[in-house]
Amino acid sequence: MLIIFHEAFHESFYSEDPYDNAAVPDRLVGMMDALRDQGRYEVRTPEPATRADLLRGHSAGYIDSIETRPLLFNMASLAAGAALLGADLALRGEPSFACVRPPGHHASRTSSWGHCTFSNVALALLRLRDLGQITSATVVDFDLHTGNGTQDVLRGWPQAQVLNPYGDTAVEYLGVLEQQLLRAPQVDVLAVSAGFDAYKHDLGAKLDTEDYFNIGRLLQAYAIRLGHQRRFAVLEGGYYLPDLGKNALAFCHGFE
Repeated sequence: MLIIFHEAFHESFYSEDPYDNAAVPDRLVGMMDALRDQGRYEVRTPEPATRADLLRGHSAGYIDSIETRPLLFNMASLAAGAALLGADLALRGEPSFACVRPPGHHASRTSSWGHCTFSNVALALLRLRDLGQITSATVVDFDLHTGNGTQDVLRGWPQAQVLNPYGDTAVEYLGVLEQQLLRAPQVDVLAVSAGFDAYKHDLGAKLDTEDYFNIGRLLQAYAIRLGHQRRFAVLEGGYYLPDLGKNALAFCHGFE
């Protein structure tokens, strides 16, 4: 299991929105402390995505509009690049978790909302497809909110499906996810949008730390059923900072 991270992700000044929860100071400090010290995972450093990478999923006009805000563009390009690296590692048989910001699952081809900028997971999958390395993929988005941007960017690729499990309680949620994965087809790679805002002290107020381990383990089991075990995850939401690190660590322990 590898962690993908760049020290630039600790910087918070890329966002001009004072209500941008993904850009609050020190959001990723506790997470990286937990993953480095308690998880003892090796950390890989990503490079920014190129304009050609971004154009696979976004219009030129949308990319141009983000380029007018250089701090945001540079950070978002780096986040997309981290997802690209995760996808590459997955094809080599190395599972990974990319700790990034801004997130991406609400970024569509021509717009974005929910603190997102570029559609990180979708861009990574489109690159693998365009390079002829995969023809199919499953995306599991366990963020509290539906990954509508990922769905939009992958629209028109019928062999790529996006699963967004939902349940009113933790038991129901995990049951829905398990059933979705049991019905999921054989695909070339598993991608995960890893959001932690359904946590009991966060916006969703339903999942506990152990539940994130169980989510990771269900996803690992699906990857094992696929045979090749190609899988990678990219951070989306999660805003209760005191426990964000231990929740991410629990997920990684299940997913590794």
